[in-house]
Amino acid sequence: MGKEKSRILNEVWFSGRVQGVGFRYETTKIANGYEVTGYVENLADGRVHLVANGTEEEVRQFIEAVCDGLSEYIRDTEIRVGDAKDPFEGFQLKI
Repeated sequence: MGKEKSRILNEVWFSGRVQGVGFRYETTKIANGYEVTGYVENLADGRVHLVANGTEEEVRQFIEAVCDGLSEYIRDTEIRVGDAKDPFEGFQLKI
């Protein structure tokens, strides 16, 4: 019987030209390639907030893929790592 991998939750705030450019939609498409749950949403202050729940490796790779794929829009990234929350239902784009 294998050891179950521990799960983490990362919250990421992206700033730059991240709203009105398809950032949330592209992030949701990228999430389909990873075993992560959570959501992405626009904030009133112009940033985009991403919440990703999964194994440390999957979450790290997912966030790296978002940063690499959307780097032309991102000026700054703030990441907070925490303990996994109750599982989300898939990965969602919040409106």
